[in-house]
Amino acid sequence: MSTAGAGYRLDGVYKQRQDGFYMQRVKLAAGVISSSQVRAVAAVSTRFGRGTIHLTTRGSIEIHWLKEDDLPLVKRELAMVGLTARGACGGAVRGITCASQGAQAFPQLETLARRLHRHFTGNPRFERLPKKFKIGIEADAVGGRHLIQDVGLVLTGNEDGRACFDIWIAGGLGREPRPGFLFLERVPEARLIPIIEAIITVYTTHAPPPKRLKFLAKEFGELKLRELIEAEPSYSEEIPGVSGLPEHLVPSSCERQRLELPVFAGKLTAMQFSRIADAAERLADGVLMVTADQDIALLLEPGHDAADELNGLQHSLGLDAASPGVTFRVCPGNHECLMGLAATRDVAGTLLAHISTAGKKLSWALSGCANSCSQPQLADVGIVTARLTAAAGEEKTPRFDLYRRRTSGLGVKIEENLTQEELVETLRHIK
Repeated sequence: MSTAGAGYRLDGVYKQRQDGFYMQRVKLAAGVISSSQVRAVAAVSTRFGRGTIHLTTRGSIEIHWLKEDDLPLVKRELAMVGLTARGACGGAVRGITCASQGAQAFPQLETLARRLHRHFTGNPRFERLPKKFKIGIEADAVGGRHLIQDVGLVLTGNEDGRACFDIWIAGGLGREPRPGFLFLERVPEARLIPIIEAIITVYTTHAPPPKRLKFLAKEFGELKLRELIEAEPSYSEEIPGVSGLPEHLVPSSCERQRLELPVFAGKLTAMQFSRIADAAERLADGVLMVTADQDIALLLEPGHDAADELNGLQHSLGLDAASPGVTFRVCPGNHECLMGLAATRDVAGTLLAHISTAGKKLSWALSGCANSCSQPQLADVGIVTARLTAAAGEEKTPRFDLYRRRTSGLGVKIEENLTQEELVETLRHIK
């Protein structure tokens, strides 16, 4: 296997910063995974990597420190438990994300996520796109995550027994953040796949690599982009609704307590991950969720107390000290990522020690580069490692841009080019 790099991306593989090592990303529909699948991921990480797991803000899982010759075996081991990485990287429809796992309607959203996951994953019509294409499904618009998707679906209720969604399109973060715009309102679920197909066709036809759909919104304007999509043959089609046995793994949250296990920077050992699988079987029907804040959530079977179980689980996993009770999303940064400009986990640890009492009530996110994988523009306080700079004769060090989100839109940059020391001093006063 000598054609490493872009040729692997559609199989969810990226080169790491460290020469000779690779990262494998695994797609999860709506962040839901079974305990048996967790054990398979942990076993792959132990056998082929260094026994570490990274949870992403899109509800996916990353396994680092893999060797090139082992990648086919990794793919096989994951496939044996029904997991796929196809399209988890590269120009394809990425994992279907959902940050509304605590909503009453989540089983319905998970079912839709699984349907979209099946339809677009590995489908050659929706691979080799100009760049990544992201779809997110939410129970409401409160968190703003619909704004950062190529297609954001927001549940608006039911009409004649059919779920309806508002469709937002052409959002994205990265070097040029742009919120998506409302494309259609109250669309029946039967029309979603044909409309998304029309959107992808227009995107593939008109966007040059490596541009996202937001490029067309900027170049053409919302009106022309809308007209192009509506002119596609698939736009007006309908696909029959889901029928048969339920597809969702997560039960209804009625009469169930939610246990959310904080995981600092989304980093777990394979052993910790396996023990969480044990807890899921004991407490939550063998099902767990990777959250949009890089944590793990369980819906407890009746008879279990969330607070008591959380305390016991944190202690048994050794996560007490690593979980300071602050929502703080963190990408891998230059610990493993080629794009990373800062050692994000180290920086986040330093910042946590200086956040004020009032600041601990806010949500935080730190990105190791302008790609903004930790979604800093959706946190109350977002930090982007924007560049490396140095005075004459000095070693280059990271410089940080600071964002605040106070509205329903994206966060706004309020400071830029801060050293780490300046960033720490600024954060002392944030509330």
